Amino acid sequence: MKNVISKATLQRYPIYLKALRNLKEKGYQRVMSSELSQLVAIKPTTIRKDFSLIGNLGKQGYGYSIDSLIDIFSDKLGINFAEKIVLIGAGNIGKALLNYNHWENVVGEIVCAFDLNPESIINLPVPCYNIKDFKEKVPKNARIAILTASQDIQKLVDLLVSCGIKGIIDFTNEHYVVPNDVKVKNIDIVSKIQELVFETNNLKEN
Repeated sequence: MKNVISKATLQRYPIYLKALRNLKEKGYQRVMSSELSQLVAIKPTTIRKDFSLIGNLGKQGYGYSIDSLIDIFSDKLGINFAEKIVLIGAGNIGKALLNYNHWENVVGEIVCAFDLNPESIINLPVPCYNIKDFKEKVPKNARIAILTASQDIQKLVDLLVSCGIKGIIDFTNEHYVVPNDVKVKNIDIVSKIQELVFETNNLKEN
């Protein structure tokens, strides 16, 4: 019978992957669940259970092969660690995202940005091009875009889709339409704060 992997477990796999890839970069070849636990702040028993859902990956007292775990998790999650991500809108949110490097060793990197006024934007760690030049400047095989722009959103989305973008991380909270084969993940910080306020209020009442 095939093991059913829960959503909670799947959400932990990228955390393990980042830690494992960091260990590999430092020259480690094997890791114990207790050692990995200290790096990811997840109990060793949970780690062993999560790993067991994939297969018999380690030996007691011997630990896990880091290379094997990376290969297995990468295959399971379909993660491309060389993913070329493009940023649309290099304003305050866009700049903050460019300075945020905690996704290293997990999903690739932002390789360039596009903006209406790139000439006014300085000190970015990646090239910034005019959105009018998107078709010419978008990297080959780029599939993911982070959208932080503030105007003409549907027009921008249509442009992205026409150039092969298949996934959009959306910070705009604007309504727009995409084809069925394009996936959108909305990042609504305000609603998350509202949820948190509601939950903390309930804690007080209890």
